[in-house]
Amino acid sequence: MMEMKNQAMVKETAELLKVIAHPVRLCIVHGLWRNGRCNVSHMQSCLQEPQSTISQHLQKLRLAGIVTAERHGVEITYALADPVIKQVLSILFQGEAPKKGDD
Repeated sequence: MMEMKNQAMVKETAELLKVIAHPVRLCIVHGLWRNGRCNVSHMQSCLQEPQSTISQHLQKLRLAGIVTAERHGVEITYALADPVIKQVLSILFQGEAPKKGDD
């Protein structure tokens, strides 16, 4: 039988995986993991998705505590907030690594 601490960790991990399970959200977090902080315009050119779609997915990622947003004038940049997601992504994308200095 699992200890309560392990059960909580498993539940938290399952919730995290649910949030990133959508292809657009997985692509967003993968890009942030590989390249570091980024704005929506750059994500839009990489993902070939409408800005409104990317913004909706970023909102879900923010609410889950997976990404943070930082305003610089009129621009908002996003970065990974949750250290656990970095570990999950390194497992999911074995053989890849974040670019140096962006970890």
